[in-house]
Amino acid sequence: MKLVNTEPMTDAAEVQVVEVGPRDGLQNERNILPAALKIQLIEALASTGLRRIEAGSFVSTKQVPQMAESAQVFRGLKDYPGVTYSALVANKKGLESAMSAAVREIALFAAASESFSGKNINCSVAESLVRYRELANEALRQGVRVRGYVSCVLGCPYEGYVSHASVLSVASSLLEMGCFEVSLGDTIGSGTPETTADLLRNVLGQLPPERLAVHFHDTGGRALENIQVALGFGIRVIDSSIAGLGGCPFAPGSPGNVATERVVPALHARGFKTGVDEAQLAVVAKWVADMLGNRRVCPAQVAGE
Repeated sequence: MKLVNTEPMTDAAEVQVVEVGPRDGLQNERNILPAALKIQLIEALASTGLRRIEAGSFVSTKQVPQMAESAQVFRGLKDYPGVTYSALVANKKGLESAMSAAVREIALFAAASESFSGKNINCSVAESLVRYRELANEALRQGVRVRGYVSCVLGCPYEGYVSHASVLSVASSLLEMGCFEVSLGDTIGSGTPETTADLLRNVLGQLPPERLAVHFHDTGGRALENIQVALGFGIRVIDSSIAGLGGCPFAPGSPGNVATERVVPALHARGFKTGVDEAQLAVVAKWVADMLGNRRVCPAQVAGE
């Protein structure tokens, strides 16, 4: 689908915030939280009004031991009306494990950089897309929604510059295989408002903004500015992580995602609706920071119990 107009678009009323802290955040933390605390965290996030939460991943526990109890987490989560819990999967075994844990939305993680793909999932970009097509077909057959990620869209820790053509090719492939949405990830946080605008101007020449999300790391301190640029181009889905947790264990120099408690007020200030309670979100963010230091029990009023 080719768009004629690739200039920034006007504001719309609602922006969806996808909370990735329980997966993309905790996977990079040295302290491995037990399943019970992860469940408390996820339910606390749901109680703030967040409706899309990445709750875990079904990947190699040797490479990412922080996610080893994801099945237990999904089985222990309470159902909140309108809340979707998703999980990252990387192969057939991971998909089978996710299905066994009754996961209803999965995410597939591809890269726009050959070097990063090799380091992250031990295969080429083309090989990963062949694998993911099979996974997407099976997930969709079972009624499971599929989201896609493209990493290194504004730079790679191993290669440096990544071409817009590579980003567009991978994103298009993910959409064609059935992903309802593709998140464009600035994995090392090297993006600026200028490079973000340049990328989106090129990508949105071929793909519609309503099928895309953005995922910024705040390494260079420009994540909020980059989000503002994306909003101007009509992007209405923003990934973020509570307390700025995370990064990627396979991307040196990517210390943290943009913080949800910063993103939500910034969106509200521009007149967007998110459905998220800023005050309650700030309480959860403080608890998260404290928890990673001393693992104190989540207060009942924060957990929504």
